[in-house]
Amino acid sequence: MSSKPRNNHSAKGPSQRQLRVGETLRHALSDILFREDFFDPDLENVSITISEISISPDLGNARVYTMPLGGVNVEVVLPALNRLAPKIQSMVAQRVQLRRAPRLKFLLDESFENAARMNILFNALHQDK
Repeated sequence: MSSKPRNNHSAKGPSQRQLRVGETLRHALSDILFREDFFDPDLENVSITISEISISPDLGNARVYTMPLGGVNVEVVLPALNRLAPKIQSMVAQRVQLRRAPRLKFLLDESFENAARMNILFNALHQDK
């Protein structure tokens, strides 16, 4: 668990274009992961949440922050997604109108876990009063 910020863009943050492309990719990826069958036993009957996509300034790379539903089998699902990334990227290219589809890198979204941990801490503080 790193405490590094998700994007390493300049202090002013991602551009409007990066945000727009990221959101378009998020919708396309969600649809692909929901509707397509990849014939991969590691992804069989797995629901995947895509919470955010961080796009590089040149739009060539995309970090896809994801979490299997309930956080189950993360150690199996994430490698499967990265193994299938070229195929998924090709499907994205067919649905999203860009000069070239960005390379996809699937990463674990730790924000759900961090939020749950913070909630426990806040509840503990509240009970101590």
